[in-house]
Amino acid sequence: MKFKLILNTLFLVSFLTGYGQDSNFKKFKKLSGPEKCWVIWHPFVAKKALKISELARITTEQVKTEKQLNGVGNGDQADAFRHTFWMAKLTQEIGWRRAKKLGIAHEKGNYKDYKKHQLEDGALPDKASSDMDLYNNNVGIEIGKKSVEFELKNIVVEIILQGKCKIIKTDTHGNFLDCEGNTIPKENLKGKWENDKCLVESF
Repeated sequence: MKFKLILNTLFLVSFLTGYGQDSNFKKFKKLSGPEKCWVIWHPFVAKKALKISELARITTEQVKTEKQLNGVGNGDQADAFRHTFWMAKLTQEIGWRRAKKLGIAHEKGNYKDYKKHQLEDGALPDKASSDMDLYNNNVGIEIGKKSVEFELKNIVVEIILQGKCKIIKTDTHGNFLDCEGNTIPKENLKGKWENDKCLVESF
């Protein structure tokens, strides 16, 4: 175990001080503590995982521009797409176990961001968002195990439209609703990790 950690650290140092040093190091610094730990333990696939993470964001923007799904990326279909596509692609490229661990590390990082009052994609993370992401991550892993690469984007879109992922319940104006359909006052959401947001199928 100790030898593996030393080997991983040496490879990570090589990665950070090699081609694209400034870019790689800056991206590494922006990661949360749990994500940095994942990189240290998985240095041989870290660069590939980074590229896939960037691809997931780019592809999500394409889906939003093409209006294949609703939302801007905060608890909606577009948000569900980003996580589901990300995990599906990671599963295909680095294996489902590594992908799952990275997804969990990302959510642990979001909880740390919440504690520090740091925003993720323009919003303060909360438990409902984290539960949604973890659920959709698992859906993405299963898609990645079964699907071919060139069909991935459309498969994920179709899965979301079939309601097989989770989103956060809102009204037509974007206000968050509880599971009974009542509008949640904004003061009941501000700065709270646990709240009355409700996960629903991604129709």
